[in-house]
Amino acid sequence: MKNQYEFTELDQHLFGHATHYDLYKKLGAHPTEIDGVSGVYFAVWAPNARSVSVIGDFNGWDTQANRIVDKDAIGVWQTFIPGVKVGDLYKFFLIGYEGQELYKADPFGASAELRPGTASVVRDIMNLKWTDSAWMKKRRSFNVDTDPMVIYECHPGSWMKHPECDGREAGYYTYREFAERIADYVKDLGYTHIELMGIAEHPFDGSWGYQVTGYYAPTSRYGTPEDFQYMVNYLHRKGIGVILDWVPAHFPKDACGLADFDGSALYEHQDPRQGEHPQWGTKIFNYGRPEVKNFLLANALYWVEHFHCDGLRVDAVASMLYLDYGKEDGQWVANKYGENKNLEAIELFKHLNTLLRGRNPGAVTIAEESTAWPKVTGDVEKEGGLGFTLKWNMGWMNDFLEYMKLDPFFRKGNHYKMTFSTSYAYSEKYVLVLSHDEVVHLKCSMWSKMPGIYEDKFSNLRAAYTYMAGHPGKKLLFMGQEFGQQREWSEERELDWYLLDTELNRQLKDYVKALWKMYGKYPALYATDYDPNGFQWINADDATRSIYSFVRRSPDGRKNLLFVLNMTPMERSDYCVGCFAKTKYRLILNSMDPKFGGTTRIAKTVWKAEDGECDGKPYHIAFPLPAYGCAVFSYDDPEEE
Repeated sequence: MKNQYEFTELDQHLFGHATHYDLYKKLGAHPTEIDGVSGVYFAVWAPNARSVSVIGDFNGWDTQANRIVDKDAIGVWQTFIPGVKVGDLYKFFLIGYEGQELYKADPFGASAELRPGTASVVRDIMNLKWTDSAWMKKRRSFNVDTDPMVIYECHPGSWMKHPECDGREAGYYTYREFAERIADYVKDLGYTHIELMGIAEHPFDGSWGYQVTGYYAPTSRYGTPEDFQYMVNYLHRKGIGVILDWVPAHFPKDACGLADFDGSALYEHQDPRQGEHPQWGTKIFNYGRPEVKNFLLANALYWVEHFHCDGLRVDAVASMLYLDYGKEDGQWVANKYGENKNLEAIELFKHLNTLLRGRNPGAVTIAEESTAWPKVTGDVEKEGGLGFTLKWNMGWMNDFLEYMKLDPFFRKGNHYKMTFSTSYAYSEKYVLVLSHDEVVHLKCSMWSKMPGIYEDKFSNLRAAYTYMAGHPGKKLLFMGQEFGQQREWSEERELDWYLLDTELNRQLKDYVKALWKMYGKYPALYATDYDPNGFQWINADDATRSIYSFVRRSPDGRKNLLFVLNMTPMERSDYCVGCFAKTKYRLILNSMDPKFGGTTRIAKTVWKAEDGECDGKPYHIAFPLPAYGCAVFSYDDPEEE
């Protein structure tokens, strides 16, 4: 019987050209049967090692018991060991090219021992059982240009702790339990996707999963790969997409990991000016080496194709694009043109996005890119872009938070921080993000950032989220901010769920729910995100009163929305706002409604626009605009000017 896991000459050829997209099906540890004997087939790439052995609890960790005889032309060592079973721990023991003794976890291991252990675990994941075919079929038609997308960013280990955590690692829910508890929660709030931090195996909790040692292993903190698969399958059946944070920018120096894997700089550059991040103390992948590039490409496909994840949020993209990122003079090497662009990383991104999105219609790649690098979401072939589906809008986030933190008296002098982002809103396909990075390291929670006394903070936060909902771009909000988490986030504890016993926190959660339900109901808020005709200011210049007004238009002119936002505690009892259309305007949301924790109920719900110029527009309506009030009106007019 032919061994399906043997690394053949064809595999060598594909691997050497960075086109072995199913590489994880050959390298690693694979339970199988050969000539009627059950065991595990092991394969590892270590071209510069003098020798390689497989060690584990099945052979008493004896470095001589299961030595691999030889390697192939590309440096892959492979062997079959009878009697090894699913669940057995193992590592590769290597003698490096300078005689170093190295104990390495499997780079392609599908599972890992719970930290502080660092061994890999034999798993059989080639025959996972899925029941999400309806979701996967629907995903193929997902169009980010015209479909809704509201993302709940979440750290599974600190979202909620298990109430009966005796004997449980840090009180974590398993993947299965987590899925069953969070699915209805995010669905009820109106989220379409969940973005999970820290899923690939990592040894240090405080890295939040951004210093990875097991790129192919769902972290064992929450269970097995089968448990992870159950979670994705369950969320899909509940109508929730799953996006993973993915970290191709760097990896840690842990002795068990990729660093100096075979005694040489295998996955990283040998020159530390190219192969290390001095600020982070981590290694940088050698993106120009075909086998390393293949390792990353296959890994991206692994999560999307093998585990049905709906996309990847790619971490620290800017650090990959710029050779001098975080480095001083003398700490980096220019490219062949004498520039600071990392040509090999650029090519990796183009290959990745073309490949992943081409093979998986509807799956998304999202760049966390913090600079003005052009065409991050531009088409690779037509525009020479990087080909990402979406880009985090870090500029909007910084200006928005700087404005919202201000005492309302000083907002008039910073009025245009809130309008500047619309001048570049269509240069990329953006996601508006209020992520975990903004609520840690003494940056304060979103609630704590807001000015004023206790009640004012809630009013400001409702206004902030309303502006976020109305601004062009998809949305992302980090867990806990939907109900006014007051402490900074920490991976060591769960969210402060007890706050939901407080009326104002509970009402804020109700308001966020109302916002996202409105978002999902009205195509004006998502179907024209990347069409300049979908957004227009009514008045962007009312700095004295710190009031903003704009419209969001739907593709067919039906159910357009008019937003009016008052960013001060000054009530405007008869506020006049200009209108493009002489039609009826129906109030669909009032941020200061008492049911949301506000103080002002607006009894009237429908206004008819009247003749008379206002804000440079031919028509107007006048209505009571509460202090810190945000009003959203729906109107129809296919003939709008």
